[in-house]
Amino acid sequence: MRLVAVGTGTVVPESDRGGSCFYLEDEGSRLLIDCGPGAVQGLARWDLPWESITDLVITHFHADHIGALPGIFFALKHGIMPARGEPLTVWGPLGTRRLFSRLASALGEWVLDPGFAVRIHELEKDVARTTKGGLELSIRSTTHTEESHAVRIQGCDAAVGYTGDTGLPEGEARALGSFLGGLDVLIAECSLADDEVGDNHLSPRRLSSLATAANPGLLWVTHVYPHFRRRHDVAELLSAAGYAGAVRVLNDGDSWSGGTGES
Repeated sequence: MRLVAVGTGTVVPESDRGGSCFYLEDEGSRLLIDCGPGAVQGLARWDLPWESITDLVITHFHADHIGALPGIFFALKHGIMPARGEPLTVWGPLGTRRLFSRLASALGEWVLDPGFAVRIHELEKDVARTTKGGLELSIRSTTHTEESHAVRIQGCDAAVGYTGDTGLPEGEARALGSFLGGLDVLIAECSLADDEVGDNHLSPRRLSSLATAANPGLLWVTHVYPHFRRRHDVAELLSAAGYAGAVRVLNDGDSWSGGTGES
């Protein structure tokens, strides 16, 4: 399994960070998790095979997580010679079909009919689904938007999870941590400081509680607002809050390969 942080930013534009997007490759699957602004350019920048993506997983519908959807579909339609024939499977929450229908109404039917099959599946809690390449996908609802969820992706010899954007209501750390337990890599947001965060995002104290319950081999920290990241060492704050595991606060382009660790 190979995992690459294509975009690690937030809704705040930064010159060196794209919106949320992660690339995962394992066996026959080449999968994107979210597709925020700058994702298409990020895939090219890190020499990733954007033209042969097999699956796209959407965690929720905020623009910093789906803003590059028109760009990736337009590139797949017009940027490949000869034209793509392989289907693309989209996995998302309830409402994903409606989202794509509205994109097509606004931008053109090529969103749903780009010259190859687009297969949209709406994921349900506690119902595992399997990609054509053999990855098992499962989700758990999170506290951010009505449709938002965390995702767990199990490959043949490694597992990765992603919180998406989420808060952590009292008592939720154990349940969400159990769902995300035993991962090789947990990708988790840590948006703001403990005294700044609202109910729908994580902070060092909340993430420390969640990560301690999940106990991943490696914690990848993403979606850190720039003013917070520039003023504080987020890894040190996690440690001070009680998390004792391995942490990496991400930059775009960071990667991990199963069996070899980070590169």
